[in-house]
Amino acid sequence: MVEITFLGTSCMQPTKKRNHSGIMLAYKTENILMDCGEGIQRQMRQTGIKPAKITRLLISHWHGDHVFGIPGLMSAMGADQYAKKLYIYGPKGTKKYFEHLFQSFAAKGIVEHEIKEVEPGIFLETEDFYLEAQELKHSVPCIGFSFVEKDRLRINVAKAEKLGLSGPLLGKLQKGEDITFKGEKIKAKDLTYKVERKRISYIADTLPCNGANKLAKDAELLISEGTHLSDISTKTEKYMHLTVKDAALIASENNAKKLIITHISPRYKSTADMIQEAREYFDNTLIAEDFMRVEV
Repeated sequence: MVEITFLGTSCMQPTKKRNHSGIMLAYKTENILMDCGEGIQRQMRQTGIKPAKITRLLISHWHGDHVFGIPGLMSAMGADQYAKKLYIYGPKGTKKYFEHLFQSFAAKGIVEHEIKEVEPGIFLETEDFYLEAQELKHSVPCIGFSFVEKDRLRINVAKAEKLGLSGPLLGKLQKGEDITFKGEKIKAKDLTYKVERKRISYIADTLPCNGANKLAKDAELLISEGTHLSDISTKTEKYMHLTVKDAALIASENNAKKLIITHISPRYKSTADMIQEAREYFDNTLIAEDFMRVEV
């Protein structure tokens, strides 16, 4: 299971109800923070997420509403005795921005970290999942991300219990290994079934583009910016963002299963019109709110 927590859902300016951008993806021992706007560490504490639990930081681009929370967060992680290395991934220029960032104040106790500037494609792969980046079309270098849980085997519990199987033997079967139990050989294929890979994607600030389509393709959950309604699409396009309609069409045209729209302009006091517009083009749509949690 993957758990998504929306820590900030506004765009350039925060509001009373919406913080700057930040999304936490939790999976097994991984806690992956996607973007880190101002105030994110406080948002985390509001939801009971400890900063010291973060394993990776994914930065879409270097506009302030997506990165102003980084110095405070990394300082807080140091104060919390963070015992690991923080892995940071971002677009071209990320290493230079970090260099300048920590020259701008009297940095103290910053956690050990490693920075990687990523190109489109898979940039991290583990036994259970991989992370993929795609180039977006914004006013500065910008990338979106996909978290993909790999195909996996699941135990047919009823069959296993009938045979009296438990413990490490189940673990072997789940890895696709045949076992011997009470003198009889049991094939993994007879007690397991395949669960198809699961894609969760995040489209940050962008115009409609090929990279956004690649991220959305067959996504179980697509999280996408949708800054404005389409009645002011000229303004939206000028600042190189997506409208709610754009986000819904990207989800619909690329066979996404569910869409959650974030990066909401402060001009909207209610999301009713946004929901109505989005569902004209893609029915299974929600508008993100700060502290919303979703399981996938």
